[in-house]
Amino acid sequence: MKSKIETWTRRRVLRGMLAGSAVTVGLPILDCTLNDNGTAFADTGAPLPTRFAAWFWPLGIGEEEWRPKETGVGYELPWRFAALKPYKERMNLFSGSQVHLDGAANQTHFTGVQGYYTGKVTAAGDYFNSTNAIIANTISASRRFRSLSVACDGDAKASWTAYSGGKVPDEVSPVALYRRVFGPEFTDPNAATFVPDAETMARRSVLSAISDERSTLEKSLGAADRQKLDYYFTSLRALEQKLDIQLQKPTPLQACTRPPSVDHDDGHAVGVISAALERHDLFCDILVHALACDQTRVVSLDITQGMSSLRRDGDSTGHHTYTHEEAIDEKLGYQAKVAWFQQEYFKRLVLYADKLDAVKEGDKSLLDHMILFAHTCHGAPRLHSLMNYPFMTIGSANGRIKTGMHVATPGDPATRVTLTMQMAMGVPVTSWGTGSNRVTAPIGGVLV
Repeated sequence: MKSKIETWTRRRVLRGMLAGSAVTVGLPILDCTLNDNGTAFADTGAPLPTRFAAWFWPLGIGEEEWRPKETGVGYELPWRFAALKPYKERMNLFSGSQVHLDGAANQTHFTGVQGYYTGKVTAAGDYFNSTNAIIANTISASRRFRSLSVACDGDAKASWTAYSGGKVPDEVSPVALYRRVFGPEFTDPNAATFVPDAETMARRSVLSAISDERSTLEKSLGAADRQKLDYYFTSLRALEQKLDIQLQKPTPLQACTRPPSVDHDDGHAVGVISAALERHDLFCDILVHALACDQTRVVSLDITQGMSSLRRDGDSTGHHTYTHEEAIDEKLGYQAKVAWFQQEYFKRLVLYADKLDAVKEGDKSLLDHMILFAHTCHGAPRLHSLMNYPFMTIGSANGRIKTGMHVATPGDPATRVTLTMQMAMGVPVTSWGTGSNRVTAPIGGVLV
């Protein structure tokens, strides 16, 4: 076990180096704050936190047979996923699953995600309690932000994040996201000193004063009003818990630093893929730092809505239109222009993984302590089908899942994949979904 003297000595040196500066810079903690194995905090024994990141790309893969012939480990990665080769041993590729309609109409670009991400398909288009939100309620409820979700095309409605109250709009501006996470309310967990924010203290005091009056007020109310008051105080307690966190000195976190300030890109709508992917990279930087600083443990990045209108530079036809209008190349066996879009997206997925992997936490990286879950709206873009969904995960969730596998589950409900994700994240669930999409067991051989 490392001594605190080593930690404080190093901090005094760094504080001296910054003396007289008005800028607060998050300083990474040293290995002396972790146990000898680099797997937990030395002072408390608490394990390094597990995180979850969802990454959505539009319009599936392709009509041709893209699935590897081999299952398990040692499979040959198909050319469609060639960009992901550096992470082959640390990722899983899931193929073959589908979303069942159970008599409902297929609302293209929506129903598939509705089915596997919320567990049900409804004709009314209900969308509540998405998988990432359920995970956030379990592992991130006590964080400053329960979750963060962004869209790269400027459309806040591209969001797939939904709690019990419905969808949460995506943040579309990197500038706004930076200010929200790393603005004045950000508390550096590695700062040498900690001073509670005066405004936060005042808000907490006001809530406490209101709570003190509860019992007196309840005595004068009828049953219906007492129930309303109970709902009101339930929400206040949740707010109090978040304020309490902000008033406590955070646990030091290795590699938590404030990212470079973002002072451009207001989130305006973009139609060119290069502009959307440039914004993607800005969002990645902010989200990676937000995870490393434990501001949240769940993030979602949506490149665009399912019916993507992103187009290539100098081209007037968009990705979605090409899925309908481009002929399948007789020699290649697939839609070449559609495939180009998919390859550009996957290059960015690798960049995201690179940024997560560059953050060192103990003897591993941030990527090793999480799941990066890549999902899409259709199995085959030209047919807009709900069959043979391609899903990918990168990272082992702190060793909770095995990696390096192609997992084929032909005909299985796609909800089995999202149930497996929930269970890997510690959600206390034994079944998931409704109707033909209901499953009662995770995918075999994936969970440790």
